[in-house]
Amino acid sequence: MDFDNDSAFMNDVVVPGCRQQKLEVTRSRAYKKNDQAFVEQKNGAVVRRLMGYGRFDGVETARMMGRLYAAARLYVNFFQPSFKLKEKRREGAKVIKRYHAPLTPYQRALAHPKVTAAVKRRLRDQYRSLDPVALLAEIRATQDELGNRVDRRAGQARCLQRACTSTAPATAATFAKTLGKTVTAGEPRATHRRSRRPYKTRVRMPSKLDPHLAAIEAWLAEQPQLTALAIVGRLSEKHPEEFGTRQHSIVQRLLRALRRRAAEQLVAEESLGDATTAAPLSGVVDGSGYVGPDPPTAPPTEQAWKATWRGQSVDIASTAATAPSG
Repeated sequence: MDFDNDSAFMNDVVVPGCRQQKLEVTRSRAYKKNDQAFVEQKNGAVVRRLMGYGRFDGVETARMMGRLYAAARLYVNFFQPSFKLKEKRREGAKVIKRYHAPLTPYQRALAHPKVTAAVKRRLRDQYRSLDPVALLAEIRATQDELGNRVDRRAGQARCLQRACTSTAPATAATFAKTLGKTVTAGEPRATHRRSRRPYKTRVRMPSKLDPHLAAIEAWLAEQPQLTALAIVGRLSEKHPEEFGTRQHSIVQRLLRALRRRAAEQLVAEESLGDATTAAPLSGVVDGSGYVGPDPPTAPPTEQAWKATWRGQSVDIASTAATAPSG
């Protein structure tokens, strides 16, 4: 029998009882967390997976936790198989582990030779009366109620003064139809969901480039290939007391923002021009009532597309025609 340290309870109750039943007791040593491997593994695989890491307060919340553990106990012990280590040996620096076939605790109890026939019969009767889908639906419904009562950041319980409405389906059949679809909605366990925290709107701080923004835009309109270093050089010539080589990074950020804005405006103008110049296709109707496009009567003419950026016009069609292939 494996259990954690607690002298107020274990030494006075559990240890004498194990001695009377002739059970071998394994004790964990203080500050030796590896001694509690059999106990601590269930804290992560079962307890934290069900409850999460939130803070729960109140008697009503404790009753909900009891409901959750009552359903989870049956669901885990009767329907959740797990691996158990069979042997472990070391060959040099290599550790070889062998495991038993995965079984549920219910199946292991039936296979154990020292469990009496009456206990096995009672376990079989209880297994036949259980529905795993109904148990999982009860677990999810209780987790939804607990999720409404926990605040992981402030540590204060919510929804205590009013009745918490459960979002669980009414029947197990309705819940079964939602299985496999909760991945798109995020974490299915409400005890693991984090509530959205309202963030303050950030206020833009003034920049040293704001008074010179019009001049920089004029320079880019004349010479779009200007770099940040060239702009910083021009600013340092006009205002040597304000600008130097340290302002290189903020000019780079400004250039990226201006060029991104110009590209978005260019794309918007082209899409708007396509929408306004597009005309509906004229169609011909044959004897069967089919409406289709007119047959071509002349070779299509080459259409020249022009793009404007900062007052400069660029003929894309002619540029593409004269550009070398390669």
